[in-house]
Amino acid sequence: MHIDTIAVQTLRDHEHGAVVPPVHLASTFELDPATGEGAYAYQRGSNPTRAQLETVLAALDGAEHAFAFATGMAATGAAFGLLAAGDEVIASASVYGGTYRFIDRIFPARDLTGRFVDDLDALTDADFTERTRMVFIETPANPTLSITDLRRVIALAHDHGALVVVDNTFMTPVLQKPLALGADVVVQSATKYLAGHSDLLAGVVTTDDDAIAEQIALAQKALGGVLAPFDAYRLIQDIKTLPLRLERQQASAVAIAEHLRSHEAISAVLTPGSASEEQAVVHASQASGPGAVLSFELADGVDRVAFLRALRIPVYAVSLGGVESLICHPATMTHEAMTPAARAAAGISDELLRLSVGIEHIDDLIADLDQALAAAR
Repeated sequence: MHIDTIAVQTLRDHEHGAVVPPVHLASTFELDPATGEGAYAYQRGSNPTRAQLETVLAALDGAEHAFAFATGMAATGAAFGLLAAGDEVIASASVYGGTYRFIDRIFPARDLTGRFVDDLDALTDADFTERTRMVFIETPANPTLSITDLRRVIALAHDHGALVVVDNTFMTPVLQKPLALGADVVVQSATKYLAGHSDLLAGVVTTDDDAIAEQIALAQKALGGVLAPFDAYRLIQDIKTLPLRLERQQASAVAIAEHLRSHEAISAVLTPGSASEEQAVVHASQASGPGAVLSFELADGVDRVAFLRALRIPVYAVSLGGVESLICHPATMTHEAMTPAARAAAGISDELLRLSVGIEHIDDLIADLDQALAAAR
């Protein structure tokens, strides 16, 4: 089935025939006195509503296993939990600020090493050591939207016995399926497009590997960063409109990018594949669209603060993927944990702005951007 149908039809309440499955809020469940067993025991270990959500998440990704966490960073942390002391991770220099913070500040206490590289596509055999156990990829990268060739890097990493984890938050399973391309683990911040309404936090881990699935399940139970039943129930409902929302958001983002590229108040516009023809070809081969996030820089003489204050529709706030348009300044917001040198290496300038396009009417969005740019000159 198409993903639009999967998002709506995966779950059915066969017990009662309800169109919408029920939410189970219980923290504990009755067990058989003779065996001490039951379908469920304690909410941290398992819960019917969370299990229903995980069924939907696995179906979306075409995955054997899915796990729902309380936040996107809890999901990423569980993926990093696959590592052992002494291991090394290779990651792109342009990566979500929270992931950078985890590698930069949490890894040392765990005797883990993180190595950031400017371009994962430039990796060769010489970049791998006996300690390299994971390559962590965001493609498109946040916020530069640079592209990594998943097939090439996955094959290279596997040649050296390293796992590949892909953060697919920007693309979602609607536009890109890294597991089908050979990735070992996919993580997402479900807070973003999957939930889509800027009102709940959630994270997702999917995998086809049974052994990895056992370790992720252990992380859920042992660390306890699981998604609460009511949030799981709400996310199930939100996912039903994901393909529709993303279709509208992506179409508007494409139109806005085209408009801004010809605007004299804009010096640069970044979209997936815009860095080079090679990146455009790679992205088209592994994703079915550019998504709904773009980044841009204002031209000389355009006041950034005045521009942001003049905007009436996009909200100046972190996050992305909601039905409302959001705009942020990565250097001081999403990527403030990075040093200036690290941001420069990642291509994140102090003038870069990131726009997450919502579902507002495209004419209103373009008119608002134009009036704000005029006010800032």
